Amino acid sequence: MVPLLTFPDNDDFIRTAHTVYRKYNRLPQAMTLAIRLNDSELIKSDLAATDDSILRRQLGLQVSRQRIALDLPEGIEDDQLEETLNNTHLHEHYKNMGKELNVLDPKSTQDIYKTHLESSRTAGITNVDSARHNLASAFVNGLVNAGFGNDKMMLVGQEEANTRDESWVWKTKDDGRISTAASIGLLEMWDIDAGLQTVDRYSHNEDDMVKAGATLAVGILNSGVRDSADSAMALLSDEATLSHKSKEVRLAGIMGLGLAYAGTQKTDLLEILLQYVSDTNLDMQLSAMAALSLGLIFVGSANSDVSEAIIQTFFDEDRTSQLKDKWTRFMALGLALLFFGRQEEVDIIIETLEAVDHPMSKPSSVLCQVCAWAGTGAVLKLQELLHICNDHLDESGQEGEQSEEPSANAQASNNASTTGGNANSNATNGETSNSNNQAAEDTDETKAKKAQSPLIQSYAVLGLGLICLGENVGEDMILRTFGHLMHYGAPNIRRAVPLAMGLVSPSNPQMKIYETLSRYSHDTDNDVAVNAILAMGLLGAGTNNARLAMLLRQLASYYSRDANSLFMVRIAQGLLHLGKGTLTLSPFHTDRTILSRVSAAGLLTVLLASLEPKSFLLSSHHYLLYFLAPAISPRMLVTLDEEMNPLKVSVRVGQAVDTVGQAGKPKTITGWQTQSTPVVLSHGERAELEDEKYIPLTNVLEGVVILRKNPEWEEEK
Repeated sequence: MVPLLTFPDNDDFIRTAHTVYRKYNRLPQAMTLAIRLNDSELIKSDLAATDDSILRRQLGLQVSRQRIALDLPEGIEDDQLEETLNNTHLHEHYKNMGKELNVLDPKSTQDIYKTHLESSRTAGITNVDSARHNLASAFVNGLVNAGFGNDKMMLVGQEEANTRDESWVWKTKDDGRISTAASIGLLEMWDIDAGLQTVDRYSHNEDDMVKAGATLAVGILNSGVRDSADSAMALLSDEATLSHKSKEVRLAGIMGLGLAYAGTQKTDLLEILLQYVSDTNLDMQLSAMAALSLGLIFVGSANSDVSEAIIQTFFDEDRTSQLKDKWTRFMALGLALLFFGRQEEVDIIIETLEAVDHPMSKPSSVLCQVCAWAGTGAVLKLQELLHICNDHLDESGQEGEQSEEPSANAQASNNASTTGGNANSNATNGETSNSNNQAAEDTDETKAKKAQSPLIQSYAVLGLGLICLGENVGEDMILRTFGHLMHYGAPNIRRAVPLAMGLVSPSNPQMKIYETLSRYSHDTDNDVAVNAILAMGLLGAGTNNARLAMLLRQLASYYSRDANSLFMVRIAQGLLHLGKGTLTLSPFHTDRTILSRVSAAGLLTVLLASLEPKSFLLSSHHYLLYFLAPAISPRMLVTLDEEMNPLKVSVRVGQAVDTVGQAGKPKTITGWQTQSTPVVLSHGERAELEDEKYIPLTNVLEGVVILRKNPEWEEEK
């Protein structure tokens, strides 16, 4: 995955390889490289390069897997191609796989918690019927039954959805109703028609919290799919939603637009959302969420309109007092996501941020740098981030406020000596008074910087994981570094380390990582423990890993009297059984060659909220967990015939073997098992057809693959 060449040579190298593939008419391989380059014009030219409508549909499936929104190229009229580009049939393929694997029957939360296996001393305590417990159950229910459109909690007795006795929504309190109602979006994921029909029963509710949850559910179920009517746009950008008297409904509408159109670069949304970013009279939470939604929609596009609006907000004097707000980090993230994977193009933004006279400018520039080099494995950037972590240790190695004074004085003296070298040595009295004023200003500035400094280190630690993402050697090395940071790091660094470990290996439960996280989950700092529990959930997301399930059950007993920690254990259990073991949070696909920007952006948003769990996820803003929705995708192999109907064939599924540079036709998989499609592919697994009766139209058997009958095949007599 990671290019071994430096920027911009790596782009030139990929473009050359793309030209070679196009010359020899290897369009699926060429399309893979065009998607890696994130070049929409190149993708369109690849789509238009063939007259074979079936092959074109296969290329459309590759594009839609990356969540790139493309309209049909000029001169091409093909309804089925348009449907593949819109991912219209994703829910059908997914449910068909569930039917074949016999996992369509809904699972209850008790099937996941398995409280009868917990120690008898705490079994009753962890299952108390409280609003907090019911909220956790709503999350778990949504995650476990995601995409299947049925469950034993939210979708039963729908006719009585608005009666307080029947619906699960009324078993939670206040903000909990937002997340509970929004969980319907997970249950009906990708199925727009059925989903909107279900959500409609809640969207006209008198309770504003339920209405906000229903609005958010519309965004979640539309994530990654489009329909010709553009119903998400109509419902979420409606004046009644975005101008609603309730702040929660407006917030849900803004978040919903970001989730529904993540990665689409839909320009119509600029006019709607930019006004929320630039309006100084608005609450910072609304402005930050609007900026984040724009960052998700235009992720990796370096859109100048959005970046200018966000930077202008940072420079706006009316906003200065609001920039200290805890929500400002999401506005900075929105800016950073615009330059996701753009590498050196972000330099001008970082220079501009340095001109902002506010303590949040430094954390924001670190965040932008981290996103720009995500998934590249750039060693120099890793060294810079490690220096940031190290600098903090030098400054506040001693406890107490006194340790800050020498560094502040030293800074003041440095400033004085710098200016003194250029200034005249006259007017000694005037200089003395100026220096006193300067010292006072420096003290205020130091206090402000002290408030912001924890975020700089936290972003740097997350950045270490994000930059190493997808590179095996880099992952191993950075895991050792995380061990050192946990031993010697300040509290803010230690809180970020478990999250970074989860980010390095999502949906890939490596024993060395989850055993380490299991130790951290008993840490004396409760924030570290909570983050370690969430990281365990991310690590095993959608794998049903038995060892992790056992560790989480033990944690449920251990934290039976700690409501916050127990809530996070339940979320981790829900993630572990995501989609009953058929979904993944991994941002990589197509044989781990392509990094999905949308998926990585969703993961990063949740991790950013988790840096201070008690301020966001464990307080009343638990709905931020739904930013995982763009990262969720089926880890399946479904085979179709040329008429786009399901086709059962035998495939070998085994561990992938790296055959680059080997002569002849070496085995590409090892330790395989023969199965009939559809099949579930685990991390690091690869599939190949058992015989040559059919010819796949793509070189990687993953996701939805169209098979063409081999005209030279003869049945054995």
